[in-house]
Amino acid sequence: MTEEMIVVFCSLPEEADAVRFAGTLIEERLAACVQVLAPMQSVFFWAGQVQVAAERLLLCKTLASHYSDLEQRLLALHPYDVPEILALPVTAALASYSDWINNVLRG
Repeated sequence: MTEEMIVVFCSLPEEADAVRFAGTLIEERLAACVQVLAPMQSVFFWAGQVQVAAERLLLCKTLASHYSDLEQRLLALHPYDVPEILALPVTAALASYSDWINNVLRG
């Protein structure tokens, strides 16, 4: 039986950190696949003013049961006081991809 998949988003200020985080999550089997997206501009409200920052976005493919451990690992590694860590459910996926995610993380 396959378990519910989620995609966890996490933004980081440095490409080297993003790649290192991705490797750590894979090695520790907290995610089966992590994509590091190209530089993006984030605009947000912080410390009483509008901020603009160049960031990288991680897309972490994992299982819902791994979320808590993945979140704790991201918090331990992350340089931000309040990092963006968001999880979205996967409502549909190619069956063989879902099987692969489950096999990597549960097998």
